[in-house]
Amino acid sequence: MQIKSSIVAVSMALSGFALAATPDATLTQNMAHQLQVHYAVTANGLPADLCGPLGADWASCYSAKVTLTNSGPALNGKNWEIYFSSIRRVLKLDTDQFAVTHLTGDLYRLQPTDKFQGFGANASLTIPMTLEYWQISESDTMPRWFVKAGSAPAQVIANTDTEDVSQFVAPLGNNWKRTANDANVLMNAPNRYALYSQTPTLPAEASAGRIIPAPLQQQLTGGTVTLAHGLHLTASGLDKTSVTALEQRMTELGVNGGSGAFPVSVKIDPAAVPQAARKAEGYALTITPKGATVTGVDQAGAFYGVQSLLSLMQVSGPTSLPAMTVADAPRFDYRGFMVDIARNFHSKAAVMRAIDQMAAYKLNKLHMHLSDDEGWRLQIAGLPELTDVGAKRCLDLSETQCLLPQLGQGPDSKTDGSGYLTRNDFIDILKYAKARQIDVIPEFDMPGHSRAAVVSMEARYKKLMAEGKTAAANEYRLVDPADTSEINTVQYYNRLSTLNPCLPSTLRFADKVMGEVAGMYKQAGVPLTTWHFGGDEAKNIFLGAGYTEQGGKETEGKGQIPATRRDHPWAKSPVCQALVKSGKVENIEHLPDYFATQVNSLLPKYGIGNFQAWQDGLKNLPNAKALSTPTRVNFWDTLYWGGADSAAQWSAKGYGIVISNPDYVYIDFPNEIDPKESGYYWGARSNPVKKIFTFAPENLPQNAETSVDRDGNAFEIKSGEIAPSITGMSAQLWSEAVRTDAKLEYMIYPRLIAVAERAWHKASWELPYQAGTTFKYGVTQHVNSKALNEDYAVFVNALGEREIPKLDKAGVSYRLPMVGARVVDGKLAALAEFPGVPVQYSLDNGKNWQRYDAAHAPAVSDATQVQVRTISPDGKRAGRASGLN
Repeated sequence: MQIKSSIVAVSMALSGFALAATPDATLTQNMAHQLQVHYAVTANGLPADLCGPLGADWASCYSAKVTLTNSGPALNGKNWEIYFSSIRRVLKLDTDQFAVTHLTGDLYRLQPTDKFQGFGANASLTIPMTLEYWQISESDTMPRWFVKAGSAPAQVIANTDTEDVSQFVAPLGNNWKRTANDANVLMNAPNRYALYSQTPTLPAEASAGRIIPAPLQQQLTGGTVTLAHGLHLTASGLDKTSVTALEQRMTELGVNGGSGAFPVSVKIDPAAVPQAARKAEGYALTITPKGATVTGVDQAGAFYGVQSLLSLMQVSGPTSLPAMTVADAPRFDYRGFMVDIARNFHSKAAVMRAIDQMAAYKLNKLHMHLSDDEGWRLQIAGLPELTDVGAKRCLDLSETQCLLPQLGQGPDSKTDGSGYLTRNDFIDILKYAKARQIDVIPEFDMPGHSRAAVVSMEARYKKLMAEGKTAAANEYRLVDPADTSEINTVQYYNRLSTLNPCLPSTLRFADKVMGEVAGMYKQAGVPLTTWHFGGDEAKNIFLGAGYTEQGGKETEGKGQIPATRRDHPWAKSPVCQALVKSGKVENIEHLPDYFATQVNSLLPKYGIGNFQAWQDGLKNLPNAKALSTPTRVNFWDTLYWGGADSAAQWSAKGYGIVISNPDYVYIDFPNEIDPKESGYYWGARSNPVKKIFTFAPENLPQNAETSVDRDGNAFEIKSGEIAPSITGMSAQLWSEAVRTDAKLEYMIYPRLIAVAERAWHKASWELPYQAGTTFKYGVTQHVNSKALNEDYAVFVNALGEREIPKLDKAGVSYRLPMVGARVVDGKLAALAEFPGVPVQYSLDNGKNWQRYDAAHAPAVSDATQVQVRTISPDGKRAGRASGLN
């Protein structure tokens, strides 16, 4: 074995030597290691008369500069290309030494022109550029820029090979505002202190009885119960896999006791549950000094009753809790979390950790976004190309081996830009979720956001055609080869982003995928209750209101686009033109809805009872009766752009409404208003825990009184005549800027706990819907703000004292909260966003850290040297540090 290893090592070394000896490889390596990329935003809000002719949406653009610094000897070669991801369209370069080409999606290629003079030794070249929209977060700049010379393999430019983009992205400074009308408040240490001071740190007993999420009815009966020896569970009627899941949770929290442990008896007996809680998933919980009794209406209710008991547990500190009685049942039947593992892949282990946390907080729908333009993430028998090609990203311009690189994951398939769940992985997830009372809803996005599927099936087509298998090649082909439509999708892909809804082979493909997935559910012993069609954003953004035809009459304040680039999807597909001409479809714009009805018609074949889609995927259907099964829509309009009225309209059409508003429950948005906080922000500048907690999903107009729009300005909503009927609520985590499992959990937690609170429990301060009522932040005062703030104070104290330590025990890489701080009378005053989370301080600019104690606050002689941060209760991780300025 050692001899074989040595031979392999020598062979690899010789191969590497031969490769490195080629001029192209040498240039590639030298550029990757000598060049340093530095990126800086120079100005947001450039003049409209500059941006409009460049084609910027609503004539909005900004300037930035890329500085390439050569830290070594001169690099004079010209046969090179630098590739980089940009989530903003690059509109122009202000240099004659370089040219930029948009390849697809966010991928750009930078090349030298004939005027390029080389990278001088220890010299820098700056490339000024103009980009669409604005940049107000450092994380908008993607990492892993890579270089390639000639035929040599590409290499990542070393200083960009990081998840900490601040290593090559300059601080935004005064460019943290989107426009001059941006009224948001930047979160720095003093502003955080002012904000966090509004929430008091409560005595331990004030939150000791607070179950998260809050129950329907709860009565503290006096006295406490000692749990020094842990818990012992005895369950009757509860599925063994669910009992095992609960015991695993108890072990994780360190409370799974043996002999002498506090007895917990669990049974299912609907008649014994109080009437108020006698509905699906309801339960009763009684805690006395002699033991605890959980009585469930059904399996889920019994399971949740135990979870409520575990919610009261401390994993460190006192081993007692209040005696009480609880009668509880959920607010919504649908309490969801959508996780996107398509844009960037996230592991089976991360999904299972999410399932554990969903179960702990009584969320019951795991919506898995399994396909998109950037990746197909589930193995499908008989269509290996979906994962051999569609689940892998690399620099193959033919895209027969993989998809092109996207989203800052570099030139090869070694990062989490690549990856997929095997059939067995998915079956394991289904079983794991079922044991924890969670229904997994698979989503395969169609007909838009389908590039991974389209490219994969084109690779299959080419391979089979080369083998002379014409019929097989066309069996699942997703494009009309005669279609010449010119489109630009929301994320800058061409027509290969949309599968053609007019081809029989496309419906055959959908049927094949549905059948294989249904087989996985069957093998797992889990019912497939819902098929999520996706359906969103199958459009050409250049037809949007912010763009106009180049040379047209009304160009002021809009991006000017050549008419040749403003086709509707499939407008020039002969197959689709024929379908419209036949009268089966009203017009080209109705094709996504037509395809939705076609896919929906497949559901009875596989015993699937419910259909689901993003609302815009069904916008041209008259109502829900146009579909053959009950249908839910994920409602994702922002409230400040008319979302409250829109929700009522969708409800009136007969759809089940799953509240999924970006401005409140998109948890890929930043946690706070700070350019160093990662996340997209198109719908809200931030979605912090308190904003989510304050959200009123059944009275959408009310939220106009308790929140502001994305620019920090008040907006007004007047309640319409009819309140929408709300089926449920779901948090969304899109993963374009979430490249690792650690970042996934940073964005999810603890915000998902606040989502669970609102999905399960309707708070007393949530007002009943009343037609004609006007709400506006800073103007109206309908909401009982005192009750809201008191409720939040108890919730967030329980969160900091009990739930954050539990996340440590579960091995979750949650976001540690920030610290508010200022100097008061010469001493440091500091507090964490969540009371109970330990705070540290440094008086020497981060060289040494000490635990902060308000009773012994340190004196501050030089405020410029002070830094503050939180530390995890287990002491293993530190939060992001900030200074006092």
